[in-house]
Order: sequence, then structure tokens, then C-alpha cells
Amino acid sequence: QVHLVESGGGLVQAGGSLRLSCAASGSIFSINSMGWYRQAPGKQRELVARIHSVGTTTYADSVKGRFTISRDNAKNTVYLQMNSLKPEDTAVYYCNVNILHGSGVRGDYWGQGTQVTVSS
Repeated sequence: QVHLVESGGGLVQAGGSLRLSCAASGSIFSINSMGWYRQAPGKQRELVARIHSVGTTTYADSVKGRFTISRDNAKNTVYLQMNSLKPEDTAVYYCNVNILHGSGVRGDYWGQGTQVTVSS
């Protein structure tokens, strides 16, 4: 079993910053990639940022230049540093991890979600 624990969400004023963390534990042989998604009320879930095993990153156009994704491989943890936050960033943010198990089986796992609210 794989368990993801998210933290770091909260309420912040426009222009402020937050840092989200997601730690993975359990039956993990290696992590292929880790990412952050978000879902606002009445909208589809969308990719925010993703970091791959070789260290390359992908960002949504709406967050480029403001958000930074990073990893701590020794701790199986992914972070999302969010700067210059805007009200339209308000959403529930979900961590996603693609894992290779020791058996050779791959799987996708999701965190419980953490609320980010940006006020004007």
C-alpha cells in the first residue's frame, strides 16, 4: 500500500506565498514522477506542475514564473512553492505520484487534497 500525506494549504492574501508538501510512504521501489493538480468549484481538475525522474518539469501556463515544483528524493517528498498568489489560484490541490513497485507493477496514487484560498 502507498500513502500520501499533504500539508501546507491555508488562507493567504493576494500576492502572498504558500508552500505545499506531499510525502509518500509504503511499498515503493522507485518513483517515476510526482505532480500537483488542482480543482476549483464547478471546474475540471487540471495539472498545475509535474516533475519527472530525470528532473525535468512541466507547468501550466497560468502558473509559469510564479510556482516552482521540487523534490527530495531521499524523503520521497514533492513540494510546490507558490508565490504571487492570485484569487484564481483558489482550489483544492491534490498530490499525485506514479510509482514502480518491487514486483514491477506500476500505479498512480493521490493525496487527500489541501485547500488553498487566496483573498483579494
